[in-house]
Amino acid sequence: MKKKKPNILYIFADQWRRQAMGFMKEDEVITPNMDKFAKESMVFDNAISCCPLCSPQRSTLMTGKYPINTGVFTNCKRGLDIRLKDEEICIGDVLKQEDYHTGYIGKWHLDEPELNHCKNPLSGADGWDAFTPPGERRHGFDFWYSYGAKDKHLSPHYWKNDCNKIHINKWSPEHETDIAIEYIKEKYDSEDPFALFISWNPPHSPYDAVPDKYKDIYKDKKINFRKNVITDNIICHTYEQWGSGLEKIEEATKDYYAAITGLDENFGRLLEVLNELKIADDTIIVLTADHGDLMGSHGMIAKHVWYEESIGVPFILRWNNHIPKGRESRIINSVDIMPTLLGLINIPIPNTVEGVDISPNIIGTGNVEVPSALIHAYPGRDVFLEAYREKGLNPLSKGWRGLRTQKYTYVVYKGYWPDDEIDVRYLYDLEKDPYQLSPIEIKDINNNELALKFEKELKKRLDALGDPFEF
Repeated sequence: MKKKKPNILYIFADQWRRQAMGFMKEDEVITPNMDKFAKESMVFDNAISCCPLCSPQRSTLMTGKYPINTGVFTNCKRGLDIRLKDEEICIGDVLKQEDYHTGYIGKWHLDEPELNHCKNPLSGADGWDAFTPPGERRHGFDFWYSYGAKDKHLSPHYWKNDCNKIHINKWSPEHETDIAIEYIKEKYDSEDPFALFISWNPPHSPYDAVPDKYKDIYKDKKINFRKNVITDNIICHTYEQWGSGLEKIEEATKDYYAAITGLDENFGRLLEVLNELKIADDTIIVLTADHGDLMGSHGMIAKHVWYEESIGVPFILRWNNHIPKGRESRIINSVDIMPTLLGLINIPIPNTVEGVDISPNIIGTGNVEVPSALIHAYPGRDVFLEAYREKGLNPLSKGWRGLRTQKYTYVVYKGYWPDDEIDVRYLYDLEKDPYQLSPIEIKDINNNELALKFEKELKKRLDALGDPFEF
């Protein structure tokens, strides 16, 4: 009889930055369950979201490929024929072939909105939302309790195996945790292991869509903002005006923290059921996010920029008796997650994967060198893309590209509009300038040896991916 492989419980929140956990001693957020879990786990201090935007990042998680090659370079949304292609080999496909029970709960956001094709979809999907029917588009996930993209945290909906929408009157992370616990209790004693992915939408905006019991915890607390927060004329990542004033960003920050405290409570429920069923030691647990949120840092809200609050994500990994406890300073980029998980459980990695299996680093059997994480973003707003269409140009030629090492961030930014004249290069020393307030602007690449080294590496890596970025 073959030895049963470990279960996998992969939990990721939307727009949750690395700094927003109590034990990190940065944001003053209350997360007792996560803090305790971190002491029992390997905590990655340099976990990076390679493309800090929802759909591109999720495509990378599923495939181990960069967004330029999944085709999901911006969000799956109205008016764009962008979705994760059927032929992509995803982690769900691989695990199913290896006899895992596979499940997905929560936000998917990798399918094309139904309103692109039908004015009145049978599923009732509206906006960017989509019902993903059973079959190839679910990429190997047998149990499905999900939705496309709808930020209705306090009154969510889901689909299972038909187009009948399931309406719920409960905070979405709490309900999704209920469903996850039911799934775990059903599968835990099977002859085959389970792999369950839970995608919580909060703390993604709307920030105030949080139960009062969590808001009340922060109601009278003073918010000590990060040193790079600017409270006037805050801009959203879409370059739209979000708002101004200390009071507005303070309220949003309190709600953001409240949502994370709520996630912490539900994370604790999941750990408790693993302990009750005596399968905690037989389960690989990952707690992470798709990308971060600036929450006023650098005068911005949300994501899609190269700052640490946007690209830095929590990544905490526990597999009792297999993975050492402690802090890990080496980089893990989001494109590396899929191959690394497969490497941990000795499953062959598809040759389509572009990320790196760093499992030898994690379990101590080798040293895989990952000197830098490739980070990038492409023009994503409808108005940007329409301007490119009108001019017959390739939108993937602009945006920003960069490298993030343990000590430095190097970025080349070409703007988002097709006729932008922006052409800037920034070098950040993250040890001397952790809040990225004093970048070195590179006027002449040949006058800075380190920047020149990064520029050459960046060009080489983009060329290997077929990225048409115009240096």
